[in-house]
Amino acid sequence: MPLRLLFPISRTPCTNRRIFSARRVKSQMGVENLSLIQKTKHASFRLINVSGFKTDLLEIHSQEQKLHVLFIPGNPGIGHIAHSEKDWESGRLFSLQEQISHKRSFIEQELEDVQVPIVLVGHSIGAYISLEIFRRYHEKVIYCIGLYPFLALNAESSTQSSIKGLAASSALCAAVSSMGPLLGMLPVYISRFLVKESMGKSWSFSTVDAMHPCSPVSYNPNILFMAMTEFQEMPEKPDWDFLRRKKSQVAFVLALMITGSHAFIRREAGSLWVAQHVSSLIKNNIENAKSI
Repeated sequence: MPLRLLFPISRTPCTNRRIFSARRVKSQMGVENLSLIQKTKHASFRLINVSGFKTDLLEIHSQEQKLHVLFIPGNPGIGHIAHSEKDWESGRLFSLQEQISHKRSFIEQELEDVQVPIVLVGHSIGAYISLEIFRRYHEKVIYCIGLYPFLALNAESSTQSSIKGLAASSALCAAVSSMGPLLGMLPVYISRFLVKESMGKSWSFSTVDAMHPCSPVSYNPNILFMAMTEFQEMPEKPDWDFLRRKKSQVAFVLALMITGSHAFIRREAGSLWVAQHVSSLIKNNIENAKSI
């Protein structure tokens, strides 16, 4: 089962790589879920060209090619155009619709000749993008999973209102974008301490490193521009008719479940539980989806 992942990775020199111990989460996850840690497979990194745009790609290959799983991240996420550590596109900004078109081009370019079924897994706005791809390529895609999906605008959400206000202000965007380089001038141990103390003491080491100011992803203006266009382009309600028609081929993992956080990757235990749950969803539903 080849697995292509379009998701955030940290490749900056300041990243402190750590080996995660299974013992650390045993009490939280349970023994039955430790197989995800014990059966580790390394992902390979590849830089590809999709419709003229440089795209970071992580791939995990399996000996038995029964499925092709494509993971699409939220915002930010390496795998989106111009969300990587290098400014391949010379400062150009890309909207939500341009990012969706980019993923469609990826399907047509990289997966056109794939003979096995495709499963989409998307996080946050990546779930919305996944559904848009599913709508277009329903003959190739047989199952779609949304992790803490952002599918429609919610006028009553204070979080959405705050993000919308920040993304819509060019002055605030410029201020936020300039903070990363300034903090990046501090010694690594000091800036890492500030990130952990201000954003989350319970965050995993890898999350703190990914949010470290020396990572260009932490101050990429494309992140806020994409967020601004999300609020301009997204519908006020999900497409319930489409979801009802495809209800046997769509599943959502919501924040009310065990992990309890939209940003589940902040903690190793949350990441492992989500991975185990997604694996179970695919195993339990894929045969029914194939028959549709």
